[in-house]
Amino acid sequence: MSEPKLSAKLGAEALGTFWLVFGGCGSAVLAAKFLVDPNNTQLGIGFVGVAIAFGLTVLTGVYAFGHVSGGHFNPAVSIGLAVAKRFEWKLVGPYAITQIVAGTVAAGVLFVIASGKAGVGATAVRLSGFATNGYGALPGNFGSPGDYGLLACLITEVVLTAVFVFVILGATDARAPKGFAGIAIGLCLTLIHLVSIPVTNTSVNPARSLAVAFFVGGPPLAQVWLFIVAPIAGAVIAGATYAAITGAKDPVDVGIANNPDVGTAPTA
Repeated sequence: MSEPKLSAKLGAEALGTFWLVFGGCGSAVLAAKFLVDPNNTQLGIGFVGVAIAFGLTVLTGVYAFGHVSGGHFNPAVSIGLAVAKRFEWKLVGPYAITQIVAGTVAAGVLFVIASGKAGVGATAVRLSGFATNGYGALPGNFGSPGDYGLLACLITEVVLTAVFVFVILGATDARAPKGFAGIAIGLCLTLIHLVSIPVTNTSVNPARSLAVAFFVGGPPLAQVWLFIVAPIAGAVIAGATYAAITGAKDPVDVGIANNPDVGTAPTA
């Protein structure tokens, strides 16, 4: 099988990142809280539903597009895989730019939909928080959902991104069972959201955080630095230590995801 062209890889990354942001953030914005009837019965999906939605976007995206681009959909993942020698450094920049642009397009589509509800409008959508990430106790729907401070949010994002990249590296290791990586990766992201939605509203992905922050501005955009720095730091930690911790000797995996260069990269 011939190596996919760079344009095909970037196209696959764009589709997957669009789906992650639209599906994951869309579940939070449109479906997490849904009140009906005079008693305001809650029919929304809540935190658990949002966590599952994010996991499903990655699971389906990996199986749909992973064989083309590697299924990163996340600049931190691309960087972590490059540090682990599973991905070429020269592709990190194009991948990251594509992921951020695609995520922003997805957030734009979602913003138009959310603003179209009768009696809502763009200002109300911004004030709702629009699934942005944050830290600290801020007025309204900004900052940490559970009022967790900067240090707690920083540690949460570093640790959980590191775990996410460890799982990706492990699931796509040459020694791992073949064909199941997408399931492990998707379920890992679900669990990450179950743990951290109350803390940071869960990022572990700079493209996801930037995409929605662009449309809200204010505190979310001012705080988005943490959700760029912390996920990248966690990914670097995982990428730099995976081989030493697990005894992996071969830098090239033959899993289904996160390795667009199977068969072409050096094996020693």
